Amino acid sequence: MIARFIWPLSIPTPMKIVLAIAVLVASQYHLWSRLSSGSVFSPEFPFAIVVLFNWAFGTIALLAVLLLALDLGTLVAWLVRRGASPPDGVRYAIPAGAAVLAAVAVSQAVRVPPVKEIEVRIAGLPAQFDGYTMLQLTDLHISRLFPERWTRAVVDKSNALAPDLIVVTGDFIDGTVERRRADVEPLRDLRARDGVMFIPGNHEYFFGYREWMRHLSAMGMRALENEHAVIGRGQGRLVIAGVTDLTAPGTGHSGPDVAASIAGAPAGAPIILLDHQPKNARAAAPLGVALQLSGHTHGGMIRGLDRIVARANGGFVSGRYQVGDMQLYVNNGTALWPGFALRLGRPSELTRITLRPAA
Repeated sequence: MIARFIWPLSIPTPMKIVLAIAVLVASQYHLWSRLSSGSVFSPEFPFAIVVLFNWAFGTIALLAVLLLALDLGTLVAWLVRRGASPPDGVRYAIPAGAAVLAAVAVSQAVRVPPVKEIEVRIAGLPAQFDGYTMLQLTDLHISRLFPERWTRAVVDKSNALAPDLIVVTGDFIDGTVERRRADVEPLRDLRARDGVMFIPGNHEYFFGYREWMRHLSAMGMRALENEHAVIGRGQGRLVIAGVTDLTAPGTGHSGPDVAASIAGAPAGAPIILLDHQPKNARAAAPLGVALQLSGHTHGGMIRGLDRIVARANGGFVSGRYQVGDMQLYVNNGTALWPGFALRLGRPSELTRITLRPAA
């Protein structure tokens, strides 16, 4: 970046040196995060500094892509007309465009998400559950970037929707219980007719899994670790099953087991599975699951980048999928990892799911 872009600019050398140092500092954001907390997943800087780092890091990443596009365009122009080269104004416009795009991307990432309404039709859904509403939260990544005031705003907006059930499909936090205690406290006030159920994401295993599970459970939420809960409405039954995360065995904990999570469930009752990562959806589908709710991918964060994220997640990245007889919904996330807080074309969401019987 320095040799390719900064040094050829027609500006005084001292200014080039300042820009080069700024690029070097911003490009090492994850190193500074590790030094601040011991983990790249939990930058312990003030909110404004985390925002600034994400904007600068995002500007560098977007500028690299735009420079590549410029090089390809220059090559085509040169082949058509020998000696053709982009005007100097273009070289100044590109970084300005990257900086503006990065600012938009960060602002989209840190906002309290809008409500997204979806309707899911489920075969065999008891009539008593026609119109049943579930609010899915996922990938909150409560941290210095998504602190107590943000969590409070999400809780207030969630409660205003008055769902029958709230489910949280993992990645509550980035940081230890000690560091995040105040930031997660508003979650204690989440309210739904049938309560709040949750599963862990991979990030819970990075920061003291057992401590976090105890703390979240003590806040009035029900953990589903390879187990299920049954919700009744008259004679109708609905099963909410939950599994642990794929990363669990790497930290000495039990990995996800869909069969165990639904063992003993009432015969004929529709099963909704909470699984943080969507990549195992094809294994869950033959087991009688009607609907799987997942997160983890953050929707791919940036349109175009989402295609790469999909390849790492079994082809699933955002929205609805039909997997055999099972439906899969991959939520873009309520927030996202503060180490790459950028969104362009893949917005965050508070997802209210209305259940309807299939025709």
